[in-house]
Amino acid sequence: MKATQIKALPLVRTLTIDLVLLSAACLLPTVSHLLAWPLYQLNPMLLMLLAALLLVRDRRNAYLMALLLPMVSMLAVGMPTPLKALCMSAEFATVVFLSGRMQGWNTRFLTSFGSMVLAVVGGKCVYYLLKALIISPAVLVTTPLWIQGLSVMAAALMFAALRRDE
Repeated sequence: MKATQIKALPLVRTLTIDLVLLSAACLLPTVSHLLAWPLYQLNPMLLMLLAALLLVRDRRNAYLMALLLPMVSMLAVGMPTPLKALCMSAEFATVVFLSGRMQGWNTRFLTSFGSMVLAVVGGKCVYYLLKALIISPAVLVTTPLWIQGLSVMAAALMFAALRRDE
């Protein structure tokens, strides 16, 4: 195999994974409306971001996905609204940043699970702060906190279980 072919394979793999995750992020709202299930409460875009972190393992790609996931969904299906998409992109970028910072801290005191919980909670804090400042909604939290807590725990467990090889 030529050197250019070897370099192209990871790029093709990354682009394929990114396209699948972006497509899933666009299809989930449609499926949610068709089935009348509130899938948005399970943070599907956050799960797509965590999948990108796990499968590609490239921070630059994760930051790109943090920006693209809400924007592509907004353009494809009209949700989230532009200002909410901006808040979500900041939330996701915070998750990527914090997970990267805490990656080296993983010890017996801070596991992959714990660092991902902290990263996601930090991202949620940024999201709600920006939502309060930019959008000023009458109701700041629309998804019950217990559902958000469960989805954060499930996402962190998935992340930690799949990241055990490191």
